[in-house]
Amino acid sequence: MIEINSVSKTFEDILAVDDVSVTMKEDTVFGLIGTNGAGKSTVLRMIAGVLKADKGIIMVDGLPVFDNIKAKEKVFFIADEPYFFANANAEEMEKYFSTIYRQFRRDDFYTYMDNFGLSRKRKINTFSKGMKKQLALLCGICSGAKYLLCDETFDGLDPVMRQGVKSIFAKEMENWGLTPIIASHNLRELEDICDHVGLLHKGGVLLSKDLEDMKCNIQKVQCVFKNAEDEKKGLEGLNVMKEEKRGSLYTLTVRGNREEIISHFSTVDTIFFEALPLSLEEIFISETEVVGYDIKKLILG
Repeated sequence: MIEINSVSKTFEDILAVDDVSVTMKEDTVFGLIGTNGAGKSTVLRMIAGVLKADKGIIMVDGLPVFDNIKAKEKVFFIADEPYFFANANAEEMEKYFSTIYRQFRRDDFYTYMDNFGLSRKRKINTFSKGMKKQLALLCGICSGAKYLLCDETFDGLDPVMRQGVKSIFAKEMENWGLTPIIASHNLRELEDICDHVGLLHKGGVLLSKDLEDMKCNIQKVQCVFKNAEDEKKGLEGLNVMKEEKRGSLYTLTVRGNREEIISHFSTVDTIFFEALPLSLEEIFISETEVVGYDIKKLILG
């Protein structure tokens, strides 16, 4: 388990991470999502021990991670733009990582390399962006590290390769106890793989919940009321996050489970009514709009 307790990080006069506390459980896929500049990459770098928190502490399986070899052996970090030695090939990077991670699975690494069609001898600096990302993922997956920290994992991968990586994650989690932690802007990619999601905004945590619980507790309601009295009664007592009205059609984003919402609207007369769960992308937009990150301002100015 990774425990982030009251962590803050500043770069000169920029507060990148502001009093963040999150728990990332093992044997799950944790998705770290957030607005631009929310601090996702900084959080991952602090978990990996690359950066030191100004305040607070990060623990990996009960061990403080910064400047701690035993804790760092449990973590493999893949940056948005993976780093490889100048003029190195895949074999040379494997030999390097094998000295750092004592449980590096060399045979599995080369099997994956062959399956992915990646050359062992070709200079990595001649690889495409997608090929470099594939190689970095294979290094991390085969490192023997318990926690794989991925910054924009699927960026640069084609659709077939993205699906392949998801399948490998599932296999590695089952066989080797891998725990992927993925920071991404691509919410649709995360939605079908993540068990738990942490939402960052302006360096702080807006929420951290199991994905299914999150989706079950926010509903999109579309309805047309029969008359003004039913409209007033129907809107009262709801925890409305967002409200839009076009003609007589209301579109509401409401906190609460589906059964509660349906029960509430059963007490009023409606010409049309439906309650639908939101996608992860819709939840992200709704939650950030509540704290002032309004997409309409970006479009309309």
